[in-house]
Amino acid sequence: MSRSIRLPLAALSLASVSALLLAGCSQSTDASKNTGDTAASASAATGKKPAPFDKGPVKVALVRQSGAGDYFEQWGNGAKTQAKALGIDLTVYDAQADNAKQATDLSSAINSGAQAIIIDHGFPATIQPEIDQAVKKGIKVVVYDVDQTNKAVVSTEQDDASMAQAVLEVMAKTVGRNAKVGYVNVAGYAALDKRDSVWKKALTADGWTQEFKVGKVTDSTATDNVPLVSAALTQHSDVTGVFAPYDELAKGTVLAVQNKKLQGKVKVFGADVSNADIQNMTATDSPWVATAGTDPSAVGAAVVRTTALELAGQLNASSVEFPAVAITRDFLLKNKIENMDQLRTALPALNLSKVSTADWISDVAH
Repeated sequence: MSRSIRLPLAALSLASVSALLLAGCSQSTDASKNTGDTAASASAATGKKPAPFDKGPVKVALVRQSGAGDYFEQWGNGAKTQAKALGIDLTVYDAQADNAKQATDLSSAINSGAQAIIIDHGFPATIQPEIDQAVKKGIKVVVYDVDQTNKAVVSTEQDDASMAQAVLEVMAKTVGRNAKVGYVNVAGYAALDKRDSVWKKALTADGWTQEFKVGKVTDSTATDNVPLVSAALTQHSDVTGVFAPYDELAKGTVLAVQNKKLQGKVKVFGADVSNADIQNMTATDSPWVATAGTDPSAVGAAVVRTTALELAGQLNASSVEFPAVAITRDFLLKNKIENMDQLRTALPALNLSKVSTADWISDVAH
């Protein structure tokens, strides 16, 4: 397992997992299947389109390494909606956990005549040669959550430090100082390691005592962490809060707390947000009281806008980060929020409407 694989908001970087619930590979220019989100609309652009967008559709390839869950579907829908609004002819390749297939897909994208290639997750060692080849051929390359080494490539990612900081501030207010706490995390993933750094600072700053640390990542992360957390809670039932900074880890922690009938005492603090996460947090007597995340649909759209700016020579940056927003169970219940559509309306900061935009770009409204 590579020590440089990244995690997305709400799903594990698939290159590290050998088995997934999704099977097969696909290449498609069609929209993703409906995820329950309403279709996004686009605000009208007012500025004059620069080259190459002033001469009709611009050919762009999206090479993905997606997986199970509504996070990836929403991300893809956001990217496709934004591409359509910009006049981009977007071809989507999805290797779905097959590293060799993703390398082949990337080669196909390079030879397709695409002016830009977006790479959504992937195993760096497998696709780095193709990334270098694309750059050598003059193709603009933008990656999302891929740790690669070519300095000509634009990197985009969620701000994992801000994500951890946002939810840990809520945890500090909830459990107070000098509390006994638990931790569910896994070392070796870039995103989780960044969140871990913030956790370590919070331990010191708030005087918390970490009673246990458990966790593992598998193709059934939530289910496989239930016995680990249950055993830890049996030995350390005096903890008042548990930080699990990846939503699959948080789901497993929630089940363990419920199995031990500790939901009235032990609160869970997670990370990431999706329709499934919202349903989990708002369920009756759920111990999951806070999370932090970005909107996957808005992120997918922002990555496409970043690519458009790079193609137009207007990005003037080598990396773009998407800030996270804290979301509490109380907020969800008070505002009767049941899905991502309603959350976007209640928390406009999730829309990322001010990230990677210009007056000639039709921003999609999520």
